[in-house]
Amino acid sequence: MTEVGCWAAELESVFARVAGRFARADLRWRMRDYVRGLLGQAARKNGWQLAEWAGHRTPDGFQRLLNSSVWDADALRDDVRAYVGESLGPGGVLIIDDTGFIKKGTTSAGVGRQYTGTSGKIDNCQIGVFAAYATRSGRALVDRELYLPKAWTSDRNRCRAAKIPDERGFATKGELARDIVRCCLAAGLPATWVTADEAYGQA
Repeated sequence: MTEVGCWAAELESVFARVAGRFARADLRWRMRDYVRGLLGQAARKNGWQLAEWAGHRTPDGFQRLLNSSVWDADALRDDVRAYVGESLGPGGVLIIDDTGFIKKGTTSAGVGRQYTGTSGKIDNCQIGVFAAYATRSGRALVDRELYLPKAWTSDRNRCRAAKIPDERGFATKGELARDIVRCCLAAGLPATWVTADEAYGQA
């Protein structure tokens, strides 16, 4: 089997592993097309380009998958994290870092004027705190949390409009990172080390 064939077969095994998280067959097929598009050759990874790459007439199906379909993102994350631990093996490093997503407008959850290394300045953006797991066999993302500035967590109506649960309060990026590390270790991810930059080292 060629290397491409091996990758395709492995991707199919991952799809089969997480398929049960999507109650309906049409959601499972959309999820597969969406992930393939993210991994594929589309020049830009927006809804229209991914839909065209997958052979869909419009991005409506992908938008429904991400915005209104019922599936548990945390349960899916758990499946992926378990797969990564099994596939990459023990003795790895859990790597914590944040990144910014430049945005226009004010309605995306957590968006605001804040510093991001993405642009190297204060910008209108969302910030996500991420964890990756790395061994000699490879690396993969295993967890994520959206940082919500106090301007968001102190405005429950704004949070509800963005579908942020009422129980979600303010947490610093360091606190989000700490919770991610605890969650990964409690789930049995076989990490030997945790590393992050100095901003997290000070927390």
